[in-house]
Amino acid sequence: MTVFKKRNNDAASSLGSITWNRFRKNRLAMLGLTIIALAVVVSVSGYSITPDQSPYANEQKPELLIKEPGFKVRMLLVNRKSAIEKRHFFSKMFFGQVSPYISYPISTYRFSGDSIIAREYSDAPTGGEETIRFSIADVACQIKPATNTTYNATDNSVEYTDNFTNTTVKKSVEELRKLISEEHIITKHYLLGTDLLGRDLLSRLLIGTRISLTVGLIAVIISIFIGIVLGALAGYFRGNVDACIMWFTNVVWSIPTILLVIAITLALGKGIGQVFVAVGLTMWVGVARQVRGQIFSIREKEFVEAGRALGYSNGRIIFRHILPNVMGPVIISAAENFVAAILTEAGLSFLGLGTQPPMPSWGEMTSAHRGFILMDKAYLAFFPGLAIVVLVLAFMLVSNGLRDAMDTRAVDEKPIV
Repeated sequence: MTVFKKRNNDAASSLGSITWNRFRKNRLAMLGLTIIALAVVVSVSGYSITPDQSPYANEQKPELLIKEPGFKVRMLLVNRKSAIEKRHFFSKMFFGQVSPYISYPISTYRFSGDSIIAREYSDAPTGGEETIRFSIADVACQIKPATNTTYNATDNSVEYTDNFTNTTVKKSVEELRKLISEEHIITKHYLLGTDLLGRDLLSRLLIGTRISLTVGLIAVIISIFIGIVLGALAGYFRGNVDACIMWFTNVVWSIPTILLVIAITLALGKGIGQVFVAVGLTMWVGVARQVRGQIFSIREKEFVEAGRALGYSNGRIIFRHILPNVMGPVIISAAENFVAAILTEAGLSFLGLGTQPPMPSWGEMTSAHRGFILMDKAYLAFFPGLAIVVLVLAFMLVSNGLRDAMDTRAVDEKPIV
């Protein structure tokens, strides 16, 4: 008679299901995961959700520098003379889109014949001077470069050469004035105010999320790959291989991380690509030591001896049989390295060695406005600093949650019935 044994629910579930069930019961870990998911959505959405959709959110308005959160101003939108390449949705989402308009902050405006005259925005109580004057056709229409508009006072109309069709177009002044009032005079809101160059602070904060997550992701991939390969070789082969790898690991380990990153950055030059490499090449040491220690305790197990007896190659034994059993601690290390990468990138950008202007980075934004911390504009440095703290805290909560969920000593083992 054949006896069939039935496992209980926990035993029948996969290790991944057990880990997830334990992880989702940790409210703090789930809060961290939610924050990370939100940051990923913001990062992927990119320029499609930012108020300033120009590349790097770098539309500068010197007359609007350091405005309070909630500030709003009237803008006059004037068509550009040159044609602007329009990008499709996904290209615009990832790389931004140059606006087809040049915007001018104004206080008031009035029409005079075929012209619009505006008063420049100013903090002064009386406002600025009436120094902005455009033809209404230049404002509302796509005029062909190097051509002029002609005002006909008899029938109160304007003639111009269309930039797209290359034909002469005639429109009434009243029609153009109505178009300008409805579509080319807008009110722009700055929810978090503006920075030192009059750029929208909220837009730069949102795009900065992409920089931090991208640096963390690429740095973690580089460090995990190098750490796993070197740690696996040292732990499996031992002897001289282990001695050489651990000597190199200890040399790298003895150098302060920030100094090593600065040295690599100075050697490779400044820029976002160099930051990826520099941060990734300094974070693999902990992963290598951890993988080596795990493999030391696994390489003598029966299933490894069985693989050797069956004639499997060392590569197959390491990568198909041993490494899957040590990936739990590696995943935890990846979450912790993500935190280190974000903080390192922010530190490098704060020192001017990381991402270079006009690319927005939370570290660079904090550095640029650190002088306002003791003034009534402390929020300029507080917002990017708070973003760093929240994202780092989220990854730490997830890391602690994963460590608790993967702790096999806390799993209730039940006998097979």
